[in-house]
Amino acid sequence: MTERLATGAINAAIAHAHGRGGGEVVLPAGRHLSFSIRLLSGVTLKLEEGCVLEAADPALHGGTYDAAEPNPHDLWQDFGHSHWRNSLIWGEDVEDIAILGPGRIDGAGLTREGPGSRWKKQAGEFPLSMRGLSAEAMAELSPQVEAMAGLGNKAIALKRAKRVRIEGLTIFQGGHFAVLATGCEDLILRDLVVDTNRDGLDIDACRRVLVSGCRVNTPNDDAIVLKSSLALGELIPTEDVVIEHCEVSGFDPGTMLDGTFGRTQLVSPDQDRVTGRIKLGTESNGGFKDIAIRDCRFVRSRGLALEVVDGGTMENVVCERLHLSEVTTAPIFLRVGDRRRGPEGTLLGAMRNIVLRDIEAVDVLPDYAATIAGLPDSPIQNVTLSNIRLSYRGGGSAEWAQRRPGDLPQAYPEPSMFGPSPVHGLWARHVDGLKIDTLIIETTTPDARPERLFENVREAEA
Repeated sequence: MTERLATGAINAAIAHAHGRGGGEVVLPAGRHLSFSIRLLSGVTLKLEEGCVLEAADPALHGGTYDAAEPNPHDLWQDFGHSHWRNSLIWGEDVEDIAILGPGRIDGAGLTREGPGSRWKKQAGEFPLSMRGLSAEAMAELSPQVEAMAGLGNKAIALKRAKRVRIEGLTIFQGGHFAVLATGCEDLILRDLVVDTNRDGLDIDACRRVLVSGCRVNTPNDDAIVLKSSLALGELIPTEDVVIEHCEVSGFDPGTMLDGTFGRTQLVSPDQDRVTGRIKLGTESNGGFKDIAIRDCRFVRSRGLALEVVDGGTMENVVCERLHLSEVTTAPIFLRVGDRRRGPEGTLLGAMRNIVLRDIEAVDVLPDYAATIAGLPDSPIQNVTLSNIRLSYRGGGSAEWAQRRPGDLPQAYPEPSMFGPSPVHGLWARHVDGLKIDTLIIETTTPDARPERLFENVREAEA
């Protein structure tokens, strides 16, 4: 017997509230099974205490999610970033909307997979760490578009929405994205608890954004990530963003929610160690400007990553008062690359005016030092490191110290792209204006590599 679906009733209530000029649609305590829910302007969707909004499964529940809408601009980013309607909750060209807790979204019927981009060049499409995967494994991680028919792969997706609040929710197993916001303005994500099987909060080509008080556990992908893709067919910067008082992690899926904080999963699908970090990039076509990341904690995750590889300029970024522990790759990773996934004429990207201060990273695995890696034709400009303490486990070999990897301009940006670092503390290359004001580097066991290596680096004058 097919379970009763709430899809029609929820959508009818939203349409009714919208037709009356706006209002609140309340889902009471209990389990509500649904396919796609469309948000409309002026409507607040509230999940009360004890409410579980569960994503239906097309294989079990006699229905499908809304079809992924045509997108003439889908060449330059993967399927997940290019579509919004194939989601549990979606809104397009809406204003003054909210999705509020304290209830829970359970994405049980969503898929976390989706095809990669259709970009013909494909350079840097996947991390170098995935080179050993079989064709079968790659096909599972990146299925054909036809396989996505009827499926939902996002918990919440918003396109060109204005004045949005998503607050107080719990999201469990949210598909490819727990939240995908593209081209949005005046967006608030506050006090969210997300424990999911792929990306957490993805903010793409948005402006005036606050992410505050969120706990996001994503061992398989990034927890809070800013992007500036070409999904809307325009070069739109992500700008005026504050991420504050958040905690990101890479514990076993579901174990942040149940409080067991499992540590059995060691690697992500990209065959690197668990992820769960805050990142800017990889998609950078429109650039990033005026970004603040402050008072955040990283636990059992990759480190802070700022990446420009698809053109665009990243500038005026301040990251301060961050604490990282059980760091699975480089604690700090700044990268300008030359993938240039974009139309003909896409320019080499740039990064400048980056301030990292009052940052402590402890229990850092030894393979990858903090890395600042520009390119000869686009050095990273004006980087300040102030009051930084990095404590590594140590144990790196003398053989690693002899390594001098190439610049690898077209490779997907991850610390592991270069292999084990030739130093144990800080490795910088192609930097124009590096200012260091109190940098403490420690190892808990001896490490045979030197502490620092600077290649083609101009240090800023005091």
